Amino acid sequence: MPSKTLRELAGADSTPAALATSTLILVDYQNTYTRGAMELDGWQPALDAASDLLSQARAAGSAIIHVQHDDGEGSLYDIRQDIGRIHPSVAPIDGEPVVVKQAPDSFHGTDLGKLVDEAGNETVIIAGFMTHMCVAYTSASAALRGNRPTVPADTCATRPIVDVSAAELHRAALATIADAYGVVVGAGRELV
Repeated sequence: MPSKTLRELAGADSTPAALATSTLILVDYQNTYTRGAMELDGWQPALDAASDLLSQARAAGSAIIHVQHDDGEGSLYDIRQDIGRIHPSVAPIDGEPVVVKQAPDSFHGTDLGKLVDEAGNETVIIAGFMTHMCVAYTSASAALRGNRPTVPADTCATRPIVDVSAAELHRAALATIADAYGVVVGAGRELV
């Protein structure tokens, strides 16, 4: 029998976020992760799930914030070039802010916290690339600042590193989030 999470032991609320009363944060759905040196395992199904979630969020009237990593000109995350742009299937529309970051934690050194606070929702839904980096760090930061994050697993993907497969790393990152920081659900379609 699996051990209880730290959140369960502390009596934390395990109710997943609802789209209509949450802020959706889409993290680093950049072309960087769809080809070349940083191509993620399973990026296409994760991106498709994120696109579906984004459509549902727009229909529900959710607050939506896009996050984009920028490491400067000539980098794999150069937002001035196609490689660093947000993938067209989840691109922002008018009225959806884009936060540019330089660290794995989307709140660090950005106005994401201000935008989340202005949206007025305690719950946030965090979806994005890479599961073990920016999704995990942003989820932890959201929880530590008093938000209640929910992460739909099917909207996230990562890559293998050292001798750890992408699937193992993805599962471990989601387990860490579920243990200490938020609710993890299997699919974005569960967030009604």
